Amino acid sequence: MLKLKAVLRDLLGKKVAARRAKGEIPGVVYGRQAETRSVFVSVVDFKKVFKEAGESTIIALDLADQTVDVLINEVQFDPISDEPIHVDFYLVRQDQEIEVDVPLVFEGMAPAVKELGGSLVKVLHELPISALPKNLPHDLKVDLSSLIEIDSQIMVKDLVLPAGVVSTLDPEEVVVLVAEATEEETTEAAPVDLLAIEVEKKGKKEEGAEAETES
Repeated sequence: MLKLKAVLRDLLGKKVAARRAKGEIPGVVYGRQAETRSVFVSVVDFKKVFKEAGESTIIALDLADQTVDVLINEVQFDPISDEPIHVDFYLVRQDQEIEVDVPLVFEGMAPAVKELGGSLVKVLHELPISALPKNLPHDLKVDLSSLIEIDSQIMVKDLVLPAGVVSTLDPEEVVVLVAEATEEETTEAAPVDLLAIEVEKKGKKEEGAEAETES
């Protein structure tokens, strides 16, 4: 299990900004029937853990007085630097089912795309599921080999879920499909005939000169 060290905090305002400047980000730890606690975590350590765990893998959060199992529930990012600036950790109990969104990983090449020139349309990129913490998958694989015709599709009911994992979506919800590819019409500008332009200019000049002579 991935681990992350946290420090309990009771700081606000400018002191929080000072901790951020030292490479720490504030966060909160909360859960059902649990007291909400404020913490700081190293931004470097957090980014490493978040990259591997995402929001669907349980991590061990090491507090000063105990180690608790949590999910990274929500991360706020700076709109300019895209660096994490705040994180919510959700306390989980091993005997209670939880609902999370698990990333979908699409594997293989759809025959309808490779052989018929279709276009792959990914309708869902995550799947909401319910499961006990011990059964939570890091991601879910979607095999594209069954998409053999244009308009072929894979629904939620077609996905192979691990034991103890249930989707909370409508089973008829479309996950991915193959649509007929549409060619974009492009209009090319006609080539410019520079020679014709020069001849036209010359002709106009000569006409102007003749008009002046006649006058």
